[in-house]
Amino acid sequence: MRRTALLACATLLTGLLPLASARAAPADDPAPVPVDRFEGEVPFAGPPAGGLFTWGSDTDDPPALELAARADAPEGDKVLTGTYDISGYGGFTHGFASAEPAHDWSAHRGVRFWWEGRGNGRKIAFEIKDGGAHGEASELWTTSFTDDFTGWKRIEIPFTDFTYRTDYQPVGGIDQVLGLTAMWGYAVTLPAGTRGDFALDGVELYGRADQSARAAVTTDAAVYPVAEGGTAAVEVTVATTGAVPLTEPVTVAYETAGGTADPGRDFTPVAGEITFPAGTASGTTRTLRVPTRKDRSAEAAETVPLKLAVTGAKPPAETPQVVVDAHGLPYLDSRLPVARRVADLLGRLSLEEKAGQMTQAERGALTAPGDIASYALGSLLSGGGSTPTPNTAEAWAEMTDSFQLRTRATRFQIPLIYGVDAVHGHNNLAGATIMPHNIGLGATRDPRIAERAGAVTAAETRATGVPWDFAPCLCVTRDERWGRTYESFGEDPALVTSMETVIRGLQGRADGSDLDRSDKVLATAKHFVADGGTAYGSSTTGTYTIDQGVTRVTRQELEAVHLAPYADAVRRGVGTVMPSYSSLDLIGDGQGPVKMHARADMINGVLKDRMGFDGFVISDWQAIDQLPGDYASDVRTSVNAGLDMIMVPYAYRDFRATLADEVRAGRVSERRIDDAVARILTQKFRLGLFEKPYADTRGIARIGSAAHRAVARDAAAASQVLLKNAGGLLPLKKTQKVYVAGSNADDIGNQSGGWTITWQGASGDITPGTTILEAMRGAGGDLTYSRDASAPLAGHDVGVVVVGETPYAEGMGDVGNGHDLELSAADRAAVDKVCGAVRCVVLVVSGRPQLLGDRLGDIDALVASWLPGTEGDGVADVLYGRRPFTGQLPLTWPRTEAQLPVNVGDASYDPQYPYGWGLTTLTAVPEGGVATLKALGRAAAAAERAGADATGRALVTKARLIVQRQAGQEITAAVAKPFADADHLLLTGKYGKAVAKLTEAYRAV
Repeated sequence: MRRTALLACATLLTGLLPLASARAAPADDPAPVPVDRFEGEVPFAGPPAGGLFTWGSDTDDPPALELAARADAPEGDKVLTGTYDISGYGGFTHGFASAEPAHDWSAHRGVRFWWEGRGNGRKIAFEIKDGGAHGEASELWTTSFTDDFTGWKRIEIPFTDFTYRTDYQPVGGIDQVLGLTAMWGYAVTLPAGTRGDFALDGVELYGRADQSARAAVTTDAAVYPVAEGGTAAVEVTVATTGAVPLTEPVTVAYETAGGTADPGRDFTPVAGEITFPAGTASGTTRTLRVPTRKDRSAEAAETVPLKLAVTGAKPPAETPQVVVDAHGLPYLDSRLPVARRVADLLGRLSLEEKAGQMTQAERGALTAPGDIASYALGSLLSGGGSTPTPNTAEAWAEMTDSFQLRTRATRFQIPLIYGVDAVHGHNNLAGATIMPHNIGLGATRDPRIAERAGAVTAAETRATGVPWDFAPCLCVTRDERWGRTYESFGEDPALVTSMETVIRGLQGRADGSDLDRSDKVLATAKHFVADGGTAYGSSTTGTYTIDQGVTRVTRQELEAVHLAPYADAVRRGVGTVMPSYSSLDLIGDGQGPVKMHARADMINGVLKDRMGFDGFVISDWQAIDQLPGDYASDVRTSVNAGLDMIMVPYAYRDFRATLADEVRAGRVSERRIDDAVARILTQKFRLGLFEKPYADTRGIARIGSAAHRAVARDAAAASQVLLKNAGGLLPLKKTQKVYVAGSNADDIGNQSGGWTITWQGASGDITPGTTILEAMRGAGGDLTYSRDASAPLAGHDVGVVVVGETPYAEGMGDVGNGHDLELSAADRAAVDKVCGAVRCVVLVVSGRPQLLGDRLGDIDALVASWLPGTEGDGVADVLYGRRPFTGQLPLTWPRTEAQLPVNVGDASYDPQYPYGWGLTTLTAVPEGGVATLKALGRAAAAAERAGADATGRALVTKARLIVQRQAGQEITAAVAKPFADADHLLLTGKYGKAVAKLTEAYRAV
């Protein structure tokens, strides 16, 4: 899925107030204070530096900016100009430097600027950053103006026009008062869906402060659910800029009026007035109480709006609602079977409510939090990088609880199911335990490790109020040029299937009976089906070369390679399945390439009917937009193909309305809708969300705990694959003086990879953890560190050079899209210098193999470290012999890029290292040759017949170690092919045949 940025979204551009144009300034107004003249005094620079920077929902959404000389510039010689073509959202910010004090705008009435109108009628959002520690941890306050004029016009925005962005961070707000004494800059969100350009000049503060802008009245919540007969307590608070006492009285008149509850029958009406006198301290609170009444009827939830009229201060952004909880209805009875509860609730829903349940929006794209109830939304998600600020577990829980609270204002109070891409730990959360990516877990060959990794991920994710994980990826990666390679457990469907124990770790038992536990989440098998088989050059998405492309296979290959893992996932009770962006071209079916989101034959026919999948199918991010035809066609095609919930991050209103229209027009059947909603409700009931919709924060204390990090450390250690170990250089000895170099030795971001804190990940100190260098130091070694190997090498016994990739995700990491499989020039130089001077170990930290070419001969020991996550101690454990190397290649390590794609089972197979290769340390390799292998083969066959899997695997491992010792680094095609085939046979339980293949490889040596 694609990421969502934090600053703004296109949906903010609707429903906001238009702004007044310039007016004559009163004589006693202070002189304007410049913010931007755009003459070059403000650089193009991003946080924490001060300057102008751009942002957007995808790589092509940020606008292009320029300071351009213009003869018609309203002020000075230059203006800020830009061009944009935004599909999701995008804009620019002038942020003040985080290292300097915030600015004080409180003496002024508002902000104004010159805008060159295009007369297109589009809304432009203008936001200001208020309070907090710095500009990226501040409140956003927003308004908009309409571009319905041409030529230059001065736009004036009084601060009273700004409204608080309740969908933005920090969660719960700093104080939800526009203080104006600690301002960090402003942002402009440009129109989406059309190409355009703009020009801006002369941003400045104007006028004298409006006294009413210095005080605000707020309530402690927007929704107050209460059991029938209970009393709702609404706290009304007055706060001021700078926390100074009120200089004049503030009155709040209140009354209960409107709503769906009956006055006198369902609640006792209240009305009156509260006065906060002059001199009242900022933060003073008064409590209003609304009593509800009991009757003997079973009822849906009913609302009681509490209207507030404020004099002397800014009123709350929303009218608070008291809600009498639904009660007495069968679906609320947890003692009833889930199927009966689903049937009862489904029968009560309107078409619009059903369509809402099938809708998933990005949390940052909500126009207003009230949209959750207004559109009866079934789900929200956080895309990669869509996090609260501060990005803490407590803030996550508060955020998800605030969204769940909104569902209480709907008729049947159906809870949201909130989803995240926790693909290697709760990776959006700073401080979470970050596991090795799946490719590293595949290298462990240990299903128990996968299950434990899934269990830690589930516990840390659920503790923050998130019950749904868009993982695991069950792709079978067949081409290392794919930017998603590291999301796969490997190139062999048998290996992928063996690691699906991760599903039990995430969900618990296959019957779903553990899902209501506070340490389990709903899992998602993705991306159905054959996303790992896309052909290089077949992608039509932006500059991608392979991701989201076309997989062209025979039906036999589809079944054997790509579908097999999904059949196992269904047997394991996986709760949801996500189709792939890619297209499937099934040879012989006459359809040509068809997007998976439109393949009813695969989703309805194979997944649901043949495999018996009883969970629900969730689309990928905006994926239905890639289908041919208009939007209505996209909706009906995908839903009729079997999709049950559609991820429409920004278009949630349009999707819901369009789906309802398609049903009314008879193009989507009500039966299809009922099936989809029943599947969704079933999982919500199984998760226990109706009884416990809010976060159980007792698990927060375990997030990033020593126990959880020990699991990740174990996984990281087991994932390390020793490819070469000339002269037994590894393990290192603590008595050796070690020289450490390379770009990935001391970088937690690089060793964690993509999908860490943000969608694409980032280099640097992005989350707590232990780098490989820190871990080596902790292991007690005598180290010298020089990233670029510029420090003197003399006097060192051994060098360790940690090289590899920098983070990326999805098609952004495709080879040919700014990436290749070669080491960087700096890494090559470090390897050459260190390995040319001392005996050396090279660790490759990457999501896929890196081509070493002629350098391999100069390298004494080579380790495929993959992306080990935050626990670098696991790498140090095997380097220093605390535990042995046991990892095996989960995919083939090619000699050259020209060989790609190359996979186990290929007729022509001559790689650098074959699938399944992996040397060991601290373990004696069995003696013997062909005779020993034959004896092992007989014993393995007997173990296979007896169902003694552990014995069979151990016997095959002994045979593999014998062959690896015999082959050394002289791995010919005649050795590699049977060697790789043997590992596949081992994973399918054919132990005798596996040893026979290894014997064949031995003879070839």
